[in-house]
Amino acid sequence: MKKFFLERVCLIFATWLLILTAHAETNDPLPSWNAGPIKQSIIQFVQTITDKNNPDYVPPADRIATFDNDGTLWLEQPMYTEVIFAFDRIKSLAPQHPEWKSKEPYQAILHNQYSHLTAQAIGKILTITQSGMSIDDFKEIEKNWLATTKNLRYHHYYTELVYQPMLEVMNYLRQHGFKVYIVSGGGQEFIRTYSQNVYDVPPEQVIGSADKINYVYHHHQPQLMNVPAVLFISNYQGKPEAINLFIGKKPIIAFGNSDGDRQMLEWTQSGSGKRLMLLVHHDDAVREYAYDTQSKVGTFSKSLMDEAKQNHWQIISMKNDWKVIFPFEKNKA
Repeated sequence: MKKFFLERVCLIFATWLLILTAHAETNDPLPSWNAGPIKQSIIQFVQTITDKNNPDYVPPADRIATFDNDGTLWLEQPMYTEVIFAFDRIKSLAPQHPEWKSKEPYQAILHNQYSHLTAQAIGKILTITQSGMSIDDFKEIEKNWLATTKNLRYHHYYTELVYQPMLEVMNYLRQHGFKVYIVSGGGQEFIRTYSQNVYDVPPEQVIGSADKINYVYHHHQPQLMNVPAVLFISNYQGKPEAINLFIGKKPIIAFGNSDGDRQMLEWTQSGSGKRLMLLVHHDDAVREYAYDTQSKVGTFSKSLMDEAKQNHWQIISMKNDWKVIFPFEKNKA
């Protein structure tokens, strides 16, 4: 009888423990994050600024969060996705331009010789492949490319190579009254094409680099045509300038991953009240990539690292802080 009683107690205790564990997992707002100071700082920040009894309470109208895109929300190595798209576009247009076979930078792209291309050359290619057409036509071309092109390493579509932990953060913030913006050095129209479906961020909350556009009539119908000229670059100091232009308020939380995000984090921290600044450090060569100071893509310089430490910005270790990286890995967590 005594043995039976003890077995019953153990069974009840085990069942109770499983229920508590399942309940805790269900209520974990960031299930793809490992427990630690980074995850706790995000949750604690949100709990603090949404508590009306806390002196650091922030009303919903001022709960602005900004996220860089490349390297912060999705894969950026070995090249930015938008650059890969532009190179593929050059190859598809090459039959119409036989002169490209012997003309740089087209010749290098047609022969997959990308290493010596300068930033200016890549910028030229981005402008050429997105201009001379309406915004609607460009988006249709991009949508078709995104729906049919897979990454060579992961064999998944590029829209699947987003960071699951960051998707959870964005959703967690929205659930607590935040307005979430993407502020990227990448092309504004390029990101707007997929931002709603991939990030649940509407196109009007995407701020990126932009070329000039013209309002014209085509077959008596109004259209917006891309012009091969840069309007503004939303990178480095251009990020806080664009934030002021499009949002008109300072963010209270900002996520980045590279030198191009430095000024956005500085601008966020310069506001009054409680603020949170975070940088994603790519230090997982097995599951993703490991790069920082020496990389031409997503450079995370020593000076940025030093400033982050000096200003108490949070540095997210992809290797240590994330259980999984991509959504298709969730069943591994």
